[in-house]
Amino acid sequence: MLVLGIESSCDETGLALYDTERGLLAHALYSQVAMHAEYGGVVPELASRDHIRRAIPLLEQVFAESGIAHDAIDAIAYTQGPGLAGALLVGASVACGLGLALDKPVLGIHHLEGHLLSPLLASEPPEFPFIALLVSGGHTQLMRVDGVGQYTMLGETLDDAAGEAFDKSAKLLGLGYPGGPAISRMAQFGDPTAYKLPRPMLHSKNLDFSFSGLKTAVLTVVKNQTTNICEQDKANIARAFVDAIVEVLTAKCVTALKHTGLKRLVIAGGVGANQQLRESLNAAAVKKHFKVFYPELEFCTDNGAMIAFAGAMRLQINPDAAKKDYAFNVKPRWPLDSISTI
Repeated sequence: MLVLGIESSCDETGLALYDTERGLLAHALYSQVAMHAEYGGVVPELASRDHIRRAIPLLEQVFAESGIAHDAIDAIAYTQGPGLAGALLVGASVACGLGLALDKPVLGIHHLEGHLLSPLLASEPPEFPFIALLVSGGHTQLMRVDGVGQYTMLGETLDDAAGEAFDKSAKLLGLGYPGGPAISRMAQFGDPTAYKLPRPMLHSKNLDFSFSGLKTAVLTVVKNQTTNICEQDKANIARAFVDAIVEVLTAKCVTALKHTGLKRLVIAGGVGANQQLRESLNAAAVKKHFKVFYPELEFCTDNGAMIAFAGAMRLQINPDAAKKDYAFNVKPRWPLDSISTI
């Protein structure tokens, strides 16, 4: 089964071709980071317009690279939600328009399910069941995953997601956008003893998260500086922030594994590329005797490959999931644990 995947939920336009027998045949991605950096964050209208410009050239690129004819595909999977409404509509309209033109069925995919299943694209994929930490700019969730479409929410953030806290704290330090990679790089040069920031909900009796207070703590430290913050002070604050957020994420993952009795942990989403988080989880895995799985670095951010793959997995379970119904809608808000294989 050959599936074309289209991702356009936020500020990356991604297209890919995935074959259930041959694997990933081609994928192409365009990031809008440089454009949004001028504004310190994603501007939804600009994002939508740029998806319109990029989608068709990227579509032609993946077909050219794979050597596959357009009409050779069996189905088209597109990100139906969650995400920015205008951005989602671009991908949905391209998918349904192409489906109509080629007489191929289409299938709406949950963006987070794409992230959740992306580690299965790796050379050593995890087996079900496993615990998954979905950690990105807009989401921080712990899920029990028993199979495709079989997701049980264990805990989630009550306010800012981890990625949001990274970006907002980086902005407070004048590090620009996107803030996550910048603050992580600066943290490498920081003194871990210079500042001590809170670990929100570290000792709570549940698996929920809260990162708004951590961002506020960074703001307080910055405001308490009587002079301009030097680069070393920025590095020290960055180190304290990263240490705090990594400790909380690691502790919650370990607790989730302990409570469920599972021994496999999957990390998905953009923050899953964070070096400090990976080091902490790898150390915990050795100490607590579990195995941790990550997507390839190129698939941590939004991409079409994860949507094509998720679509293929769903169609293998239920071939009737894709329809030749081209009247589309999008779901900017869409709880992951509300979807199923039906």
